[in-house]
Amino acid sequence: MMTRTRGTSRPGPTRWILYVGIVIAIAWIATQLFYFVQIGIWNYVNPQSTAFMRSDAWRLSDDRPDLSIQHTWVPYEQISRNLKRAIIASEDANFVNNNGYETDAILQAWEKNKAHGKIVAGGSTISQQLARNLFLSRQKSYIRKGQELIITWMLETLMDKERIYELYLNSVEWGNGVYGAEAAAHYYYKTSAAKLTASQSARLAVMLPRPQYFDEHRSSPYLAQRAGVIGRRMGAAELPQ
Repeated sequence: MMTRTRGTSRPGPTRWILYVGIVIAIAWIATQLFYFVQIGIWNYVNPQSTAFMRSDAWRLSDDRPDLSIQHTWVPYEQISRNLKRAIIASEDANFVNNNGYETDAILQAWEKNKAHGKIVAGGSTISQQLARNLFLSRQKSYIRKGQELIITWMLETLMDKERIYELYLNSVEWGNGVYGAEAAAHYYYKTSAAKLTASQSARLAVMLPRPQYFDEHRSSPYLAQRAGVIGRRMGAAELPQ
């Protein structure tokens, strides 16, 4: 007498899709929790490196082994008010009063990107730039932009404006492997961040959107012209208290 054996039932395609969706959701939530906790810690502890610094270190080890990351942390009070004013005048005039986003700037960037058929602008505030520098990659995509906005909300929720600006000033890129105000002051002017003049600060502020380019093109007419414009705007820049 023959007996039938029941075959082992296998999950159907719908169930597999559900499993994959759950795994992706859990991974996404875990990532957001990591960012949230890390930002909370950085309210009290200074970060030793950022995502941009680490990726740059790998790049330099392959492409420019003669160079290394230059970065020295300095407290907010030891950074020239000239530089603080110049960056706000150049990058985010409403930094003190906004919530980390400038809707008009984002919409303008969206229209510009549509016109070019690719991402060429982001409309990022200082807080958004910090979010990107701390955790994300240089790759431009709308997915990365979405994550940048979430991290920006975390920064604005967990930190005051002065701490956000302190982190920014100490982590922003200023040249090939040059990060933070102190390293930039030594690299370009052989001085400290505390002693930067108004004209030096204006030039450093103008370099921020394309630091590696201006590192190689320091005599650029645009750099000089734009620095003059920023120099005239600096007096109206409001600093976080």
